[in-house]
Amino acid sequence: MSANQRSHLAEAKRWVVKVGSALLTADGRRLDHGVIHNLVQQLVALRERGCEVILVSSGAVAAGVVRLGLAQRPSELHDLQAAAAVGQSALIRAYEDALGPHGITTALVLLSHDDIRARDRYLNARGTLSTLLRMGVLPVVNENDSVVTDEIRFGDNDTLAALVANLVDADALLILTDQEGLFTKNPTEHADAELIGQADVTDERLDDMVGGGGQFGRGGMVTKLRAARLAARSGTTTIIAHGREPNVIPLVAAGNSLGTFFTTDVRPESARKQWLASLMHSKGSLTLDDGAVISLTEQGRSLLPIGIASVAGNFVRGDLVSCRDGAGKEIARGLVNYSSAEAEKLIRTPSSAIENVLGYGGDPEMIHRDNMVKV
Repeated sequence: MSANQRSHLAEAKRWVVKVGSALLTADGRRLDHGVIHNLVQQLVALRERGCEVILVSSGAVAAGVVRLGLAQRPSELHDLQAAAAVGQSALIRAYEDALGPHGITTALVLLSHDDIRARDRYLNARGTLSTLLRMGVLPVVNENDSVVTDEIRFGDNDTLAALVANLVDADALLILTDQEGLFTKNPTEHADAELIGQADVTDERLDDMVGGGGQFGRGGMVTKLRAARLAARSGTTTIIAHGREPNVIPLVAAGNSLGTFFTTDVRPESARKQWLASLMHSKGSLTLDDGAVISLTEQGRSLLPIGIASVAGNFVRGDLVSCRDGAGKEIARGLVNYSSAEAEKLIRTPSSAIENVLGYGGDPEMIHRDNMVKV
């Protein structure tokens, strides 16, 4: 991609903007209504340019912690869910109060991983968001923290924002945080840390430059980098920028050099592949031999039983499983055609011998390439 591609942001029409809890609550204090009103003014300016906007907002749990008078973020699941339930109403009311004078209708959309995991619910969520945009509504999206458990959560709103970008085929994803962008080192610990103005989202060197999050936020730079890579699957450009930079949203949307701009040469994937990539929780894993790794990563082929070296986990036909190389690195994930018990029996088995091993016929592939996505 060319160095001046930021200028193409001026042509982006569909935006997903994610704002973190550290910005909205000053990393623990009550909701900062001044920040919210300033954010809304910028979103309104973006809409007045003819853009469609979806806001993914953190802050519900942090707001609930403050309203409940708790000294710190709870660790127990039900306490967290209670804080989310209390804080969610405060959060959406703050946005409604700020957007109301502009004549903009808001819609609160709460998503859980079940809404993504089931193909029909995924399509319903996509349809709902697309319809709201067509009606001129500004959707405010958050994870349904009041009911999800650790086992089925997205884990952070950076990931959720990327999945929303995939859902609606967004042109751009802007992640607003309390840092200027991605640095070569942790800027709070290293005075010589340098801001990365532009980077290829697939560059593996970026993985060594990311760190953790603050007291009330779950996501650090590691989740933002992961989100940028996930958003790239639908051709969405991602920018990470400081949310307190004056007029940051209009400036970024005009192509100005703020924050970290992620480029990618990855071709947008099909809707089905995007859905597969959005499935976050695998039920098991398959370790592959070197030949199978090359077949999947370089040749785009299906995974055959003969290329499987070992099986882990407990899964059934149709479950999501992770495909790993000999070093344990995940290289792909997909929907498996056999249960874990069957897969154990089929290790190193040629497809032509499946019926002899199992006593009944089945698919020649362990995972068909149409049901697989590289990671």
